[in-house]
Amino acid sequence: MALVYRPMMQLSGILVSLLGWVLSCLTTYLPQWKNLNLELNELEIWTMGLWQACVVQEEGGMQCKDFDSFLALPPELRISRILMFFSNGLGFLGLLLSGFGLDCLKIGESQQEQKKRLLLFGGLLFWISGITAIVPVSWVAHSTVQEFWDENIPDIVPRWDFGEALFVGWLAGFCLILGGSLLNCTICSTEVHPSSVHYAVPEQQDQCQHVETETRRLFKRVDIRFSDFLLLHNSKKGLLNR
Repeated sequence: MALVYRPMMQLSGILVSLLGWVLSCLTTYLPQWKNLNLELNELEIWTMGLWQACVVQEEGGMQCKDFDSFLALPPELRISRILMFFSNGLGFLGLLLSGFGLDCLKIGESQQEQKKRLLLFGGLLFWISGITAIVPVSWVAHSTVQEFWDENIPDIVPRWDFGEALFVGWLAGFCLILGGSLLNCTICSTEVHPSSVHYAVPEQQDQCQHVETETRRLFKRVDIRFSDFLLLHNSKKGLLNR
């Protein structure tokens, strides 16, 4: 499949991947993975992230406290820390590899096969980075739903709800996978050289000129035959009048 706008698709893929990587880094450090609203005190909202727990007060702002021990965290938060670090590292490596493989970059213009390999590895890294960003976010969301609907917990006990960081993490994973897919699609396409586009325009102009010349010749022949017909008709009239 020939794509004239292949560099534009590559640029779109790397920009979408860059957006996903920034959102993934943001998700890692946001403290709003879980939210807790207290019915007894509606002016306070408790939040929990991968690194700290915070309380948001309407009058006093936000106060946060870092977790004392990594091992004291719930298993989903411990694994989420590792996976989010893994996702951010792979996303950064994918940006480097795919950046050097772009067609608009003049470095290594003669080594197209190596640039295609860089784009392929970069796209695959974006896929893995997106999956490793979606997995921890979905795991925390699943455990939150289970705890929310747990019948063994009394109704008076406040329950955690989804935080804003979960939705940012889902969006980050989707952008990383979409960006990697766009980059990998450009590898399957064949590049259209500018020379072929420039040559197509003169050929089309030559065809138009040829058609115009033939049309003029045809009109000239019709005009000549019509003139001969008028002369013959007038001569017949003259003979009849005599």
